[in-house]
Amino acid sequence: MIKHHPENQILQQFAAGELPASVSVAVAIHVEMCPKCQQSINEINQQLAAAAFVEDNAVEQTDDLELDDILHSITNDESVDMLPRVEPKYIKAGDSKFIAPTALTQLQLSDWNGFGKVNRSRVSLEDNEIRSSLLHIEAGGEIPSHTHNGSEVTVLLDGSFKDEMGEYHKGDFIWLDGHHEHNPISDNGCVCYAVVTDALHFSQGISRLLNPIGKLIYYGGI
Repeated sequence: MIKHHPENQILQQFAAGELPASVSVAVAIHVEMCPKCQQSINEINQQLAAAAFVEDNAVEQTDDLELDDILHSITNDESVDMLPRVEPKYIKAGDSKFIAPTALTQLQLSDWNGFGKVNRSRVSLEDNEIRSSLLHIEAGGEIPSHTHNGSEVTVLLDGSFKDEMGEYHKGDFIWLDGHHEHNPISDNGCVCYAVVTDALHFSQGISRLLNPIGKLIYYGGI
């Protein structure tokens, strides 16, 4: 069951097309999995559509269709059924294989690489200095305790993980920043879509040795 959702302001910005591309993909993935947020997006879209009709006085009034009728005609357009069926695209990470969310089907993914039980596949998406990747934490794996120089957005695609703040499952949407420090651990393995706006800052143990090369990892290393 999905328990963690984007804030309403984020959904508003998503519907209005105001989010960075990488973050928009994260929200789209979550919304595809979450009936609650699908309903919220439908309501926001209706509000935006109503506002557009009110503001646009140049629209020809050739018929008396109300907004609800227009929306109904769009959502029930029989031509939609005539579109060719698209074969599902699968994501494979270790022993895990699942259907890719729609937002990822047109994006190129690099080969998996990393170290230990944590691997990453870069998502090919031009979005200034924002980086997006798929992260695969194998069963029993963890990411060392860290905080964030920027922001980190994570959506669970498969499996689950836990940290000091709770446990997260498929579809959960998590937004963290420099006010948060956590140590994600996955007992049974998981795959996430992750967006970061800067390098992570490892805060405990030997992992702190990674901080001097954190920028290298962020901009193009593993």
